Amino acid sequence: MYYDLLDTPIGEILLVADGQGRLTDLYTRVSDERRAGLSQLTRDAKALAFARKEMEEYFAGERTTFSIPLAAKGSEFQKRVWDELLTIPLGETRSYGQIANALGVPNAPRAIGRANGTNPISIIVPCHRVIGANGTLTGYGGGLPTKQWLLEFEGAIPRALL
Repeated sequence: MYYDLLDTPIGEILLVADGQGRLTDLYTRVSDERRAGLSQLTRDAKALAFARKEMEEYFAGERTTFSIPLAAKGSEFQKRVWDELLTIPLGETRSYGQIANALGVPNAPRAIGRANGTNPISIIVPCHRVIGANGTLTGYGGGLPTKQWLLEFEGAIPRALL
């Protein structure tokens, strides 16, 4: 397993890839606990050059979709939810209920929320694009200010006054 760190407008991002170059994790919040776990991995910018390039293009406003090979670990249900997240275009949002309906489990928005919250490849698998049914921003592993920044950056919500 390989990792690299990338400075971005939302702070440092941790990228992790398997031995086949597939992205397994992308964290927008690099906690002390995660940082300590990096000693188990090999820092290799070359192994993550493709992911790094696509992320830099995204933050430069030059990329709207990603082609990075992904290898997220999760249950079949979680993977179904994450695959559905990949269908949300940049600049749009969906509610947990809309995702549940799209997956044919209309009574499961809370399960959708749990699966969304365990997404290990944020931004690329755009869990930040899922909001409450009433339009409110709900939980995000990177923090609500980061979620708001991403949605404003992507044009899904009006940019706040700086």
